[in-house]
Amino acid sequence: MLPVQKIKLTLAISCAILSCTQVQAQPLNSLSGQNQSPDPSRKSHGSLTFAAPPPPEDIGEPGQRSEAGSRGCFNLERQLPSNTQKQQLAALVPVYSDSALVLGTTISAAPTFWFYTSYVAPVPAKFVLRNKDGGLVYQTDVALPQTRGIISLSLPKTAPPLSVGRQYRWFLKIYCREQEPPAFVDGWIQINPLDPTLKEQLEKATPRDRVALYAVNGLWFDALTVAAQLRRRNPNNPSWAELLQVIGLNELAIEPIVECCTPR
Repeated sequence: MLPVQKIKLTLAISCAILSCTQVQAQPLNSLSGQNQSPDPSRKSHGSLTFAAPPPPEDIGEPGQRSEAGSRGCFNLERQLPSNTQKQQLAALVPVYSDSALVLGTTISAAPTFWFYTSYVAPVPAKFVLRNKDGGLVYQTDVALPQTRGIISLSLPKTAPPLSVGRQYRWFLKIYCREQEPPAFVDGWIQINPLDPTLKEQLEKATPRDRVALYAVNGLWFDALTVAAQLRRRNPNNPSWAELLQVIGLNELAIEPIVECCTPR
């Protein structure tokens, strides 16, 4: 952990919490979609600062955060404007610019994954999670919603809990047409231990403050999930948009969160 640093926040959070926030070690890479700053580990927008953790050195395939859908799906052309420039499928995860590594961290053994999709029912989809060696950890068919938007996929209680200190590779595959490869996005999730000081801060913090604490400690999946909860309660809450803008997904910040997805 780095020495004590103050978080850039305009939140109703006490000075005591701010002055003792633990920040991840400075990463070797900067995140894509952002202008360079003196400290590439810290990306800010509005009142939130996201401190990217250092990427693993031996992660393997870097991943693919977005899929343009050049082939398209049989029912997609009727639903998208002809002049749209938006990707059809995207994972809401940071990308390290010089390595193209798609990676987010969490302290949860059963995290929630977030995606934007223009592919809708009845297009078949599948979510797959593998360990670093390629072994299957969990997979499920996904029932996509009737309208495009932001969807979430949470690991159920029946799935094996993810282990602290391990990296896992996830895939969301969209089977647009029979006999053709699926459209897909993929990347990595790393399970980090919960620092005792951070644990104490989180227990005292409001939901809005928890977003800030997760973000400045580099815990992307945790920050985004709490921000989504805040957005559902109040569409004007800025946390969700600020996080997406930090990682260069500005165009997806206004997309609706769609209730989804139940395993088939």
